[in-house]
Amino acid sequence: MFEKVLIANRGEIALRIHRACREMGIHTVAVHSTADEDAMHVRLADESVCIGPPPSKDSYLNMPAILSAATITGADAIHPGVGFLSENADFATMVAEHGLTFIGPDPVHLRSMGDKVTAKRTMRELGVPVVPGSEGAIDTDEEAWRVAEKIGYPVLIKAAAGGGGRGMKVAVNRAAMGDALRLARNEARNAFGYEAVYLEKYLGHPRHIEIQVLADAHGNVVHLGDRDCSLQRRHQKMLEEGPSPALNPDQRAEIGRRAAEATRAMGYKGVGTFEFLYEDGQFYFIEMNTRLQVEHPVTEAITGVDLVREQIRAAAGLPLAMSQGDVVIQGHAIECRINAENPRTFVPSPGKVTDYHAPGGLSVRVDSGLYAGYRIPPYYDSLIAKLIVHGQTRNECLMRLRRALEEFVVEGVETTIPLHRKLIAEPEFIDGAYDIHWLQRYVDAMTED
Repeated sequence: MFEKVLIANRGEIALRIHRACREMGIHTVAVHSTADEDAMHVRLADESVCIGPPPSKDSYLNMPAILSAATITGADAIHPGVGFLSENADFATMVAEHGLTFIGPDPVHLRSMGDKVTAKRTMRELGVPVVPGSEGAIDTDEEAWRVAEKIGYPVLIKAAAGGGGRGMKVAVNRAAMGDALRLARNEARNAFGYEAVYLEKYLGHPRHIEIQVLADAHGNVVHLGDRDCSLQRRHQKMLEEGPSPALNPDQRAEIGRRAAEATRAMGYKGVGTFEFLYEDGQFYFIEMNTRLQVEHPVTEAITGVDLVREQIRAAAGLPLAMSQGDVVIQGHAIECRINAENPRTFVPSPGKVTDYHAPGGLSVRVDSGLYAGYRIPPYYDSLIAKLIVHGQTRNECLMRLRRALEEFVVEGVETTIPLHRKLIAEPEFIDGAYDIHWLQRYVDAMTED
């Protein structure tokens, strides 16, 4: 097992990883920008190293600085967290070349699953259902028109690299295709430095369903149920729950089995998430995230499995601590992403937290690095906390979540807590009758009032 792990990330996820390491008897090294010197994970880590100024490219994306920090502190592994360098195959390769362990999949899987065109082709070959679309990247407008005519309008144009909704446009007919392609390519080039795009059939009312998998280096693979991540605004998730209220046990078991078999066939190691669109009883693979997910606590709540611990064990070469028969889904869990944003306009709200009180009680968990007096920097993602609530039933979970949101206090900055209080009281959400477009329509109507 590792003796010292460098955490190449920030915020709540860095704190989450630190806690898992300490429970395993592993010392931690925090890296931070000058803007994060007072962050909670920096305060709690055994050691900390400043790796640069606030811009991410000069600090959290600065590979030489991170590797130097690992070397001078004597770390023997690097955990990349989520975002930043977590799915960067070049960084994983450099980590290995420096005699360190990258806590994540092998570079070959980071590379193949990081390119969505290659990922879809791989899954198609492994028998995983995919959304109808182009076989590869679209090179010309004429090719895009041919593919669109074959699969039928509307079509979704997506960047081959990256995510988060960038480089993604909808073309409702042939006339709209030219502008949509140009905009998607420009966004992809600016966001990811790679302008390749591909086409998929645009589904009208799908759910966004994820399957969590866990694998070791000895061929053992388990799936850990599903999460419903359909509540999205501009392709950004705001609330996740599991199990999905849209699936029955047979559907859940079948898609989990397929995801596990594909993971085993690839020789994949570590944690991973298969993302599907689900509509009219059919699953369609869209991508695989080769890292820990922001919403991983939902799975932890309903399975009792510490995903970060198992991720670290897998990277250390240890076998899984469970088999598929040991995985039992118990109850229901919901995670609310709390952002430092205006709850109506979604304008970021960095600044000093003047008062902070996290909710508590049975089956209530808060992942956050906030504290009274902490100054939220303006340079990074606005996610400041995750509220995760578990109940024996979905209704019990909703009632507990309502109570927890009422107790949650963050003052000095604006947050999305008021929005979450409204969302969970909506009849469509209470009934589980929503799709990936529901929240955007809700928000648009709210801002027009």
